[in-house]
Amino acid sequence: NEDELLITMKIVGCYLNGYSGITLVSEKVFPVQQVKAIRNIAGLLYMGIMESNSKGVFIQTLMDETKADLKQTVQRMNAIAQSIGEDAIKSLKNKDVALAKTVFALDTDVFRFAYFLIRVLRNVAQDPVIANEFHIDPLECMDYQTLVYMIRDVADNSADIAQEVIMLDESKQKIPENVSELMFIAGNEAVNLYVNAVDTFFSRDFLKAVEILRQRQEISKLDQEIATRSFAEKQKNEQLVSAIPAIRDSIKRVADCAANIAEIAINRSFSTPV
Repeated sequence: NEDELLITMKIVGCYLNGYSGITLVSEKVFPVQQVKAIRNIAGLLYMGIMESNSKGVFIQTLMDETKADLKQTVQRMNAIAQSIGEDAIKSLKNKDVALAKTVFALDTDVFRFAYFLIRVLRNVAQDPVIANEFHIDPLECMDYQTLVYMIRDVADNSADIAQEVIMLDESKQKIPENVSELMFIAGNEAVNLYVNAVDTFFSRDFLKAVEILRQRQEISKLDQEIATRSFAEKQKNEQLVSAIPAIRDSIKRVADCAANIAEIAINRSFSTPV
C-alpha cells in the first residue's frame, strides 16, 4: 500500500548503500503505477528487472563499478551539464523551443550519472582497498561528492530555465527584449563561471578559484539590474510575472554552484594530490 515516491526512495537508498540486487514484494498485487515507478527508477540507476510477477520484482545493477574511471565519469557528467547550461541560455536568447525541449530531456542523463557516482564514492570512502584501486584518497571522496551534487544542480537549474522557455511559448508570451538581453548576459556569465570552477577543481588553481568568487559578485549586480528592468515593465501576464523571477533564480543558483565548487578548489589547493 506504499505510494510510488516511498517505493522510489527506498530503492534509491538501497542502491546508494551498495546493494547490487533489490527484491520488492507486495502483499497483494503491484498496481500499474507502482510497477511504472519501479521501472523508471531502475532505468535511472542502471538497474535491470531480472524477475517479475504480479506480487514481486527483483532488480539488479547492470554496471560493474570496479571498472569505472571515477574522474573520467565525473568529467563526462560535467560535459553534459555544461552543454545543458549553454543550450538553455541559447534557447532563452533565441526563444528556441525545440532546443529548450531537448535540454529539458537531457537532465535525466545527469541524474543517472549522479546516482552512479554517489554510489561509487560511498563505497570508496568506506574501503581503503577500493580507494587505492580508484587512485583516490578516501577523504577526497567528500570533495568529489560535493562536486557531483553541484554538477547535478547546475543541470537541474539549467533545465528549469529551458522549462520556462517552453511554458512561455505555450502561453504565447515573450520576455521584453531589454530584460531578456540582460538575462542572456547574466546566464552566459554564470555558465562560464561554472565551467571555470570545474576546471579549478581538477587543477587546484588557488588564484583562479578566488577570482571566480569575485566574479560571482558581478552576477549579483546583473541580477539586480534585471530586477529593476523587469519591475519597470510592470508585467501583467501571470506567466511572465512568474517566469522572470524563476529564470533569475535559476541563473543565480548556477552561479552559486560555481562559487561552491571554487571554494572546494581553494581547499584542495592546499592538499597533496594522491
